Amino acid sequence: MKQKILIVDDDVNIAELISLYLTKECFETKIVNDGEEALAAYQQFDPNLILLDLMLPGIDGYQVCREIRTRSNVPIIMLSAKGEIFDKVLGLELGADDYIMKPFDSKEMVARVKAVLRRYQPAKPAAPALSSKIVEYPGLTVNLSNYSVEYNGQMLDMPPKELELLYFLAASPNQVFTREQLLDNIWGYEYIGDTRTVDVHIKRLREKIRDTSHWNIATVWGIGYKFLVK
Repeated sequence: MKQKILIVDDDVNIAELISLYLTKECFETKIVNDGEEALAAYQQFDPNLILLDLMLPGIDGYQVCREIRTRSNVPIIMLSAKGEIFDKVLGLELGADDYIMKPFDSKEMVARVKAVLRRYQPAKPAAPALSSKIVEYPGLTVNLSNYSVEYNGQMLDMPPKELELLYFLAASPNQVFTREQLLDNIWGYEYIGDTRTVDVHIKRLREKIRDTSHWNIATVWGIGYKFLVK
């Protein structure tokens, strides 16, 4: 089945151009032009990924992202002509998976869509035990096979890249990784972004998972981060 992309942009020409390029890549697309339509279309269309413009009439893209994140971890790529670091960081903190500046190159846009979809792997049927990718610590289980996190006996909702970042660190306890290494391993070499992305995702992880007497996500000043096991 074709993967479905929901395009949310009040500029009809840009939305149709995006749709044209994605359709050529064998995606199924749906275009909506404002925030209210986006929330309704999300429920009806059930997309695999959302391309979301920030400057929308009525409900803006930030609010749409915030609302969808209360219901789902569907990948979201924000589109914006605003290039300030604050805007990018805010979008990432609200749960966006990537941020593309307008005007953008069509090939780059398609590549980013494909890259985010590759990183987002929905839960698959149970695999043989030997292929499971699970790390366990007191009060924490991160399962990369079915993209689940159990923390203090409760399942956490966690976007794919946050989970992948947590798993990557926890799978190599006490090993220090630079921000550049984390970008390369989690976001991939094709990702065009800055190291602040890593800091934002670490901040979101710490908001959901508190330090314990057994382990914590530690900052190694001037270098990067590690999963410290005591």
